[in-house]
Amino acid sequence: MTTTPPPWPGDPLPERELELAAADRAVDALCRTRPEGGLLVYSGAAGIGKTSVLARVRARAAERCTVRTTRADPGTTAVPFHTARALFAPDLADTDGLAALLGPHRALAGPALGLTTPGDEPADPQGVQDALVALTARAARRHRARPLVLVLDDAHWADGESLGWLAALGPRLARLPLLLVVAHRPTEHAAEESRPHLDALGTAARLRVTLRALSPEAAAGLTRRALGTGADDALGRALWDATGGSPYELAELLARLREHPLDPGADQATAVRELAATVRGHRLGGLGPDAARLAWAAAVLGAGIPLRLAASLAGLSPGRQATATGELRAARVLNPGDTIDFTHPLVAGAVYDAVPRSLRTTFHGRAAWLLTAEGHSPAAAARHLLEVHPDQDPALVEQLRRAAREHLAVGAPDAARRCLERALREPPEHHLRAHVHHELGCAALLTSPADTVRHLRTALELPGLDDTLRADATFRLAQALAHNQQMREASLSVAFAAATTEPGPERLRLQAAHFMYDAFRATEDDGPGRSRRLAQLADPLAGETNAERALLTLRAFDGMLRGENHTVVAEFCERALTDGHPAPGLGWTDTAWGFEYPCLAGITYAWIDELDRAEELFGEAVRAYEISGWSGGHLAFAHMLTGAVLRRRGRLAEAETRLRESLRLADRIGTGLPVHWDAVCLLVDTLLARGRTADAQRLAEARGFGPPYPDAMILPDAPSVHGRLLLALGRTDEAVAALEAASAMAERGRHNPVWAPWRRDLAGALATRDPERARALTRRLRVDAERFGTPTALGMALGCEAALAPAGAAPALHARAVAHLEESPARDELARARVALGLATGDRDQLHRGLLLARTCGADALAEQARSALA
Repeated sequence: MTTTPPPWPGDPLPERELELAAADRAVDALCRTRPEGGLLVYSGAAGIGKTSVLARVRARAAERCTVRTTRADPGTTAVPFHTARALFAPDLADTDGLAALLGPHRALAGPALGLTTPGDEPADPQGVQDALVALTARAARRHRARPLVLVLDDAHWADGESLGWLAALGPRLARLPLLLVVAHRPTEHAAEESRPHLDALGTAARLRVTLRALSPEAAAGLTRRALGTGADDALGRALWDATGGSPYELAELLARLREHPLDPGADQATAVRELAATVRGHRLGGLGPDAARLAWAAAVLGAGIPLRLAASLAGLSPGRQATATGELRAARVLNPGDTIDFTHPLVAGAVYDAVPRSLRTTFHGRAAWLLTAEGHSPAAAARHLLEVHPDQDPALVEQLRRAAREHLAVGAPDAARRCLERALREPPEHHLRAHVHHELGCAALLTSPADTVRHLRTALELPGLDDTLRADATFRLAQALAHNQQMREASLSVAFAAATTEPGPERLRLQAAHFMYDAFRATEDDGPGRSRRLAQLADPLAGETNAERALLTLRAFDGMLRGENHTVVAEFCERALTDGHPAPGLGWTDTAWGFEYPCLAGITYAWIDELDRAEELFGEAVRAYEISGWSGGHLAFAHMLTGAVLRRRGRLAEAETRLRESLRLADRIGTGLPVHWDAVCLLVDTLLARGRTADAQRLAEARGFGPPYPDAMILPDAPSVHGRLLLALGRTDEAVAALEAASAMAERGRHNPVWAPWRRDLAGALATRDPERARALTRRLRVDAERFGTPTALGMALGCEAALAPAGAAPALHARAVAHLEESPARDELARARVALGLATGDRDQLHRGLLLARTCGADALAEQARSALA
């Protein structure tokens, strides 16, 4: 965008040498043989000289680099991805290189950048952000000959979506041939949702500079350069006093004084103060009514809009527009050009504030109409509709709803929320209010579960939703409650809806959700009763519809937790899937049923030793989410599930890597989510299996892993894992208490000895304290393992029994454990059994084979135990 030229061409910026030197060093680093990117942030009050500094940085960088620059504007704060589009405008105009620039992210980045039409479904905001980061990296690599410099002025007015992209880009800049230079006012001037992004940019910056006011000496020097050496220090001091050292106000005053010198006999201080008051104002005093009206219209429309539209909004003919434009340029209100460009943001803000309130809202309403008539999308016009007074206008409500759908389709749920909240204030017609609340709840699902709950509950209380929408609202309400750790409320909401819905597909969908959320609860009033009711409903089903497949999936998962024979559980899984894959409509990215059902099928396979089937399903999940651009909580969950399979296989080092990636992805979208608990629980379990007790303890303390647990089941059983951690730390009394608490699983009828191996660990803790109870625990463990029937369960139970058996009986039990675990995919359990057998019998071959397998698995402590025994 055009910037205000300095009053004196070629004049150095006073007292900004260090700030400019820092930019020079950053450009030098960028232009090395091995380029080093970075981020510079200049902050300061309005008029402190940020734009002038950036202009000088741009001029210096342009000698060796490709510079892309834009200035944010208050009028575009509510337009998603506007700043991103402006920064990349030249690259996006290069049609020959556009396909390579978008790469595999065209479906996500294209709509956000205005290149392709958005789809009908909401785009994942995190996926769109990641797509823009990847696009930026490709753009930077395209400009290696002249490295890329992105310059953003007035970032406090940038739209939140673009700021989120830049904040995500910040930590990666050191590894890219790209320099990002940002200037903004103090963060309190930014929209509330944008402030964390500005803070993140400051944290990631190589240099963060707060610009200060000029000193009296600098003001005196500038005064002499502008007015001649005859200007005395007293005038310079008077100018500094009047402006507080603001470079912008000082330059404006000096420009006025060059055109209209002070009367030599006048009181300099008084005259300067009076002149300074006119500089700070909106500068429309003394101008004709046409000039004032054109300036008001321009302030409402915002920067970059054609002046002819401002004239149309102001009701001026072309001839009157030309005259008014000339007056505004002469008064230093507008810069030359065919588009709206105020000489300074302070001027634009002052003019906008001067627009009479009633006229301002009228102008905003007409501006929305003008932009729509010009072919702009509903989303582009929506920022004006947000400023119109509520007036029970059905057409405005429909425009805002269309804009919200467009915002969601490009991955901007916050912008959609603003449109729908404004639509509610209009308000909508009575029969549409429930629909708007339903849309608001769906818009907030990925960003604010609490808002989703509030709006969906309101939608369900109002008339207007048909049976399908009512079931959908209830289903999404339960999802939001579950994400908000309100599992009991989630279960009750779908149970009530199912009881009041007529028999049919929607009722089955709600019944399945009720069983699912009850199963997910950490505590339950009647677990065995729920399992019986589920079995009665699901066992006769053939899996011919998605409702039947969902119920069969839940039946398989419940059977796995209860420790039913693994072949029976596998048969339910087979009936729930179609050729081993989720049926259409029940896939990983299908929103009608949610991702939980294929997830539960994979988890079931993972804990009945069918790890190839689980790995195939979870691999599909990762690919589906990456292709669809779902890189938020869903992708984090998919990585966590893949880590769970690796953990079950005993590939401990790989499992640790995948689980840490899951946590990294989950941290980007919030804290305390179910995926956090699952990933941390699995990671603690994995670190303990590796023998890295101190690392497990640090992770547990940093993440708050331990009681009290949320009201959502954690994968695997959290009290069992926590008890094992306490045992490894030597805190036996606490470990016994924790493992006793884990026994609640048995009270719910859940006897899977692999999912919740609390009996094995509790027996080990009680071996010397209460040997009789320890033996009773091992006997029950053996019964559960034989009923479940997987090689892993049988091998673990026999190993536990052997550890507590008399010396004469132990070797045979250890040998049987090894034999079972040789058929198991759990390689770390086999390594542990081989080492135990070698220690019990003195068999060096078993110790050696256990050592090699432990090393392969990454079970470091076990490998060291075997190595020491061999030595």
